[in-house]
Amino acid sequence: MTTQLTLYKEISRLSQGMVDAARANDWDSLVELERHVAALRDKLIATDASLTLSTPDLQHKQSLIQQILEDDAEIRRHTEPWMERMRQFLDTPNAQHTPPTRSRKPAITQKNT
Repeated sequence: MTTQLTLYKEISRLSQGMVDAARANDWDSLVELERHVAALRDKLIATDASLTLSTPDLQHKQSLIQQILEDDAEIRRHTEPWMERMRQFLDTPNAQHTPPTRSRKPAITQKNT
């Protein structure tokens, strides 16, 4: 049986990988790691939260959550500027983004004789 603590440890490990990917601008790896984190998060939600942890385990869980939050902030420091540049790029009027106008010439049809 997978425990809450095991899931938090794995999420923390993956979030550190996400930090590394964000620092390297490796967006494909970042997205893939995020998918794994989302799957673990779903498992975590499904685990029995009523199980009580010992004080040391509870402290470890809190430490892992704090590290995950710090990793998330670091990832955002790298992704948000990139996302803002993309927004500006997509919002900028540009000939490449404007669909070409089509001429309204009548279609030529062939008559069968």
